Amino acid sequence: MRLFKKGSLLMSLTALLVFSGCGTSGQPAANQGAQSGGKQEPAKQEANGPSGKLTFYTSQPEDDVSKLVSAFNKKYPDVKVESFRSGTEEVTAKLQAENQAGKVQADVLLLADAVTFEGLKKQNLLASYKSPELAKVPKDLVDPDGAYSGTKVMATVLAVNTQKVKTPPTSWKALAAAESKDAAIMPSPLYSGAAAYNVGVLSRTDGFGWDFFKSLKSNNVAVVKGNGAVLNAVAGGEKSYGMVVDYLVAREKAKGSPVELVYPSEGVPVITEPIGILKNAANEKAAQAFVDFVLSEDGQKLASSIGYTPIREGVEAPKGLKSINQFKVISSEISKLAEAREADKKQFTSVFGQ
Repeated sequence: MRLFKKGSLLMSLTALLVFSGCGTSGQPAANQGAQSGGKQEPAKQEANGPSGKLTFYTSQPEDDVSKLVSAFNKKYPDVKVESFRSGTEEVTAKLQAENQAGKVQADVLLLADAVTFEGLKKQNLLASYKSPELAKVPKDLVDPDGAYSGTKVMATVLAVNTQKVKTPPTSWKALAAAESKDAAIMPSPLYSGAAAYNVGVLSRTDGFGWDFFKSLKSNNVAVVKGNGAVLNAVAGGEKSYGMVVDYLVAREKAKGSPVELVYPSEGVPVITEPIGILKNAANEKAAQAFVDFVLSEDGQKLASSIGYTPIREGVEAPKGLKSINQFKVISSEISKLAEAREADKKQFTSVFGQ
């Protein structure tokens, strides 16, 4: 946060001293008000821009959070962003605990899927904010009441270790095939919001249902905490197949790992990693600026450079990923998924014995 001091009238001299600095996400930053050769560096923030502390809860990977906060602070150096990150389900549990205690700490929230936000909306925990940047975001990926908006397009796909699998599969049935017994892995819906969304959608889709998950259990498909652990197991050769979000596979492949991603022919579930502002946020102005930045052209280009498929029209997907109009999407009604989420997780636990 920038601190301002007004000059005082001295007996022989009146001087206005301006001391400035910027807040970052836990990292020291260059002094934005530092002078060089007697000339002050031009301010990077907009006039009368937001300032103070912004508390940001997210399920994004830590490195991606750092890049986002750093880019935001280049535009708004007076805002000190304090982040908390974990899996979507754990972040949501933290929010619920804070709400029961009478004080939600977060100002802005960015988690895996719209179902999570729909549940928070029904609890009246989200503020309505319709960012001017929404004009470039598909309307069907935005809450009509302004409670949240998608920020990315993230498909759950099949990840394949190319050293272990010479002919990539084209169907989700590969996970239950005899040749893949003990060789597949998936994230837990008890931790991952994307996984919880997948379970809700696939259990309600013809050709899948709970019988699909029972077949995965019979084939000894391993269940681990999150998508990152799934990708590591496949890239490291511990497993041959994985059910995982697409950007992680493309990112690992670009590093030279022996992995390939497959968009199965039956279709894929898609999450949009929505963003929303908490009701009674302590720093509403900074929260709105943060949402605007994430949805802006600059914010979406940043997402693409990190490796995500942008949601904003006119910003291209990164190399190795497909745009949403290039694959078949499996979906279900968000409100019904929200109502059934806890029941779905219990059913999943019953099937897999977690």
